[in-house]
Amino acid sequence: MLKILHTADWHLGKRLQEFPRIEEQKLVLDEICQIADQKAVDLVLLAGDIFDSFNPSHEAIELLYKTLHRLSKNGQRPIIAISGNHDSSQFVEAPDPLAREMGIFFYSRYDSQIVTGKLDSGIEILRSESGFVELKIPKCDFPIRLILAPYANEVSLKTYLGEENREEEFRTILSEKWQKLADQYCDPSGVNLFLGHFYFSKKGEPLEAEPESERPILHVGGTQALFTENLPQQIQYAALGHLHRYHAVDKNPCPIVYSSSPLGYSFSEADQQKQVIVIEAKPAQAVDYQAIPLKQGKALHRKTFDSLAETLNWLESNPYCFVELTYQTEHSIDAATRRAIHQAHDGIVNLIPQIKNPIGQEELKLTAADLEKDMLSLFQLYFKNERGQEAHQELLEIFKEVISQDSSI
Repeated sequence: MLKILHTADWHLGKRLQEFPRIEEQKLVLDEICQIADQKAVDLVLLAGDIFDSFNPSHEAIELLYKTLHRLSKNGQRPIIAISGNHDSSQFVEAPDPLAREMGIFFYSRYDSQIVTGKLDSGIEILRSESGFVELKIPKCDFPIRLILAPYANEVSLKTYLGEENREEEFRTILSEKWQKLADQYCDPSGVNLFLGHFYFSKKGEPLEAEPESERPILHVGGTQALFTENLPQQIQYAALGHLHRYHAVDKNPCPIVYSSSPLGYSFSEADQQKQVIVIEAKPAQAVDYQAIPLKQGKALHRKTFDSLAETLNWLESNPYCFVELTYQTEHSIDAATRRAIHQAHDGIVNLIPQIKNPIGQEELKLTAADLEKDMLSLFQLYFKNERGQEAHQELLEIFKEVISQDSSI
């Protein structure tokens, strides 16, 4: 029996607007390491978006290396990590020659090939080629095969696929590439897995919404998603990254699963339970898998209130979280109310006024995106809602003068 831990979308170094998350990331990655040990996991799959940016901070890099060193149990437990659309493919693969000695294998470029050979730990890379690796660990008397599908931009994919591709051909070409690898390597004598950072959906079903914090994946020709039917029938489990909510996209030809990110990174993920997946696999058998809830890190909540007392009561009862708070009011949120709300809680990320017009006009509903507009645009929006007409030019000039003076103080 092979035990596998599937995780993804760590986004190390990510902030929630002005709020750093690195301390929470340390806690939740420590929790993942504990789960791997408690469940006696033999192999770890990290399905992309390791970092949040192409240029991660020193603290984020240090956290990754320390965590992977611990997860690898000093080289006894292999780790396969692919890049996502937030990662620099060159940066992710840079430590591979050293990491490989610890059983940590980074794969981010479709023209890369993992070097074959046996490590001191007994882990052995038996066969590999572009987009594929086969390894063996001392505990198991069968090989483990992985089709590797890191994120690649349009230029990289065209280079890998070897031709100019029309949109309608994209899914077919990738499917044929994966099927060719599966036919060559993935027979029933071993455990056959897929590790990818792509946007998968079941054909004919609505597309899953991408989180607000995620850069949308756009493929060759603008294709929005790959279909689960594009995976080879030989695959027993598909470990995916990119979408931040835990869910199984399909069970055919095998469980095709997004593990979720370990923390909520935008308010589109509010109230989601974050997970890692532990899989039990044997050759030529259906896998068993279990979602393990993660407890560390601050939850994200979207709340709406229309009274200060109710607002303060909820905030005082829920101190350890981040909040996007919508406050319903007949006019603007006055300074005293705003101050009382912020003093009651140190995790308020957005305080959004929802103006209720008493004369029957539509409510002014602001979103987090609206709050990123400049002050003049927000004033025009507010004035139109309050007066039912556009602000005239003279008033706008006075407003610009006021905010200009305020910023110079």
